[in-house]
Amino acid sequence: MKKIAIPILIAVIFGIMALYLVSFQVRETEAAFITRFGRPLEDREITRPGLYFKWPTPIERVHRFDSRMRVLDAPPAETTTRGAVPIIVSTYVVWRVAEPLKFLNAVGTVADANDAIRYRLNNAQNRVLGEHTFGEIVNSDPEKIKLGQIQAEMLADLQGPVRNDYGIEIKTLGIKQLKISEDVTKEVFERMRAERRRRTETTVAQGNAEAIKIRTDADAKRATLLAAAEGRAKAIRGRGDAEAAQYYQMMEEAPELAMLLRNLETLLTSLKERTTLIIPANVEPFKYLREMPSLEPGK
Repeated sequence: MKKIAIPILIAVIFGIMALYLVSFQVRETEAAFITRFGRPLEDREITRPGLYFKWPTPIERVHRFDSRMRVLDAPPAETTTRGAVPIIVSTYVVWRVAEPLKFLNAVGTVADANDAIRYRLNNAQNRVLGEHTFGEIVNSDPEKIKLGQIQAEMLADLQGPVRNDYGIEIKTLGIKQLKISEDVTKEVFERMRAERRRRTETTVAQGNAEAIKIRTDADAKRATLLAAAEGRAKAIRGRGDAEAAQYYQMMEEAPELAMLLRNLETLLTSLKERTTLIIPANVEPFKYLREMPSLEPGK
């Protein structure tokens, strides 16, 4: 048994060494390509992580690149908008190595890649910002600001050439800061103040017009309601006068009967809802609870 184990162990060791010589691993954060006798193989460019095979060194060699995202903060650069307004722009980009072989042939190092991207970024921002007015960048009306559109245009202008020429993928581009000269700043703020004043005056004028309209409508409704109330009051007074005249006539014809009816009405009104009264029974009109008066016709 011991004689068999030793050859197996040696075979396993040789197998591991052979596998080590003909295989390699590309990590999640890496991109790689293979050269054969120093010449790069265009069909062996690897951008996905995993286990791969190759001929042993020195026949084929593996060249690795860090494919993680990198941030480039471009220094402030002066440019002009459409209309020749000077502004100073600070921009950043996020990039990564997408095609290792092209990246090696075009730039080779991260420092040279940053220089190349910075140069292309400066050209892109000059072209794009030169097509937009200053009012589309700085404006008191947020709806007129097109900063998002400008960034998207700069990204589109930069992505294609950088990928084709350097094998670099630009993932994100953003304008970090915008500056303007002191003279332009005064002019801009004065224009913004004038715009705010104009809006304030317009709003106040609209408010005053609305207030006048509301007051006019309220006065008209008040006059209508007063006229209707006065008409109704006159009608009520007329009916009251007619009923009073009728009662006066009845009182003249039979004053005792009229007083009796009035007292009975007062009694009904006083005892309408479970009322408790403590009062002598011989006073008007409660004496009628004890006895009814004798009325003689014609008296």
